[in-house]
Amino acid sequence: MIRSATLPLTLSEPQIPDHNRLRLFSGSANTPLAQEVARYLGIDLGPMVRKRFADGELYIQIQESIRGCDVYLIQPTCQPVNDHLMELLIMIDACRRASARQITAVIPYYGYARADRKTAGRESITAKLVANLITEAGANRILAMDLHSAQIQGYFDIPFDHVYGSPVILDYLASKQLPDIVVVSPDVGGVARARAFAKKLNDAPLAIIDKRRQAHNVAEVMNVIGDVKGKTAVLVDDMIDTGGTITEGAQLLRREGARQVYACATHAVFSPPAIERLSSGVLEEVIVTNTIPLAADKHFPQLTVLTVANLLGEAIWRIHEDSSVSSMFR
Repeated sequence: MIRSATLPLTLSEPQIPDHNRLRLFSGSANTPLAQEVARYLGIDLGPMVRKRFADGELYIQIQESIRGCDVYLIQPTCQPVNDHLMELLIMIDACRRASARQITAVIPYYGYARADRKTAGRESITAKLVANLITEAGANRILAMDLHSAQIQGYFDIPFDHVYGSPVILDYLASKQLPDIVVVSPDVGGVARARAFAKKLNDAPLAIIDKRRQAHNVAEVMNVIGDVKGKTAVLVDDMIDTGGTITEGAQLLRREGARQVYACATHAVFSPPAIERLSSGVLEEVIVTNTIPLAADKHFPQLTVLTVANLLGEAIWRIHEDSSVSSMFR
């Protein structure tokens, strides 16, 4: 069940968008989220034909005039990543050829974000390749949420607005009134994210899990830097994929004396065997957002899904009105 959270943001008063200029379309990756965003903006999703030919090729046609319009295309590039990425590129190309004034690709989850640098010889920096593809397809602006690494913004030579899912998670945690919180980064690379999260959580103390990664999707937890004994530990990450890092970290925190362990992440990738690991009982609660849709078989008792639709809708409205997006998070 998706829960709405009251955003601790300074949102603009509800206004009636310029229906003659603003257009919102959704790809197939996360239509329910796009519908929520449309409701926030007070408009309908634009009509579009989407079908697949016998040979697997995708066909998309925009079914209303968008000439001179500001078009926003909502499409997370989640699993199956290649299909959803190609669909986004075709949507952008269709809008460009339909003479849209500005095309903004709204990407709640940016696939291939972890391939952001070379760690060995003869590797592709796929995050940069995806940026090139989206730009060459005709996008004029990007709106994305919680990139795996902030440097990806620099891969684009077009305006890029980066928003965060942490406000809705922080608001939800505040409503629970958890005692003796310590915010924990599951690895050294996530320290900046965890530190910012802790600061907004009434300057909660920070702990770090030191680990050695031996292979892709395999992590060996080593030790905890910081005091977690008798405290409520809140693990914070941008995404949960196979759940190995989070669950191993939670087990270590339990051994170090943490009273309860919560896991928070914006993106619920949940590749196998994530569900088995996350529902094993080591975590009190797993808190994620709906940037990626979750099928019924990926739900489990400890899971809480918060919606980021209002946050994305507000960002879209501010972009459309040429007002500040960053001020939403001050």
